Amino acid sequence: MAEKTNTTEDVSRERAADLVQELARELRRDGTANVRVGNKTLSLTPAPELEYKIEVEERSPMLGGPREEVTVTLEWEVDEEPSTE
Repeated sequence: MAEKTNTTEDVSRERAADLVQELARELRRDGTANVRVGNKTLSLTPAPELEYKIEVEERSPMLGGPREEVTVTLEWEVDEEPSTE
């Protein structure tokens, strides 16, 4: 079963940079990375090798002004703990 946690908020450029740096600090640590998503903190276990993807979208919608979006995706396999029976 997949579980997704997300949040969206309007922040300043400075705050956005702080949030990205906070994530980077957690990724640099060995072991568990604590990732804040809104008012919730998730404990993740990044593998030594990650799949990194960055996508930039520039669009001129029919209504409203032009928009730009950057999406960064980090993905890894999680080692499952062997069951003790």
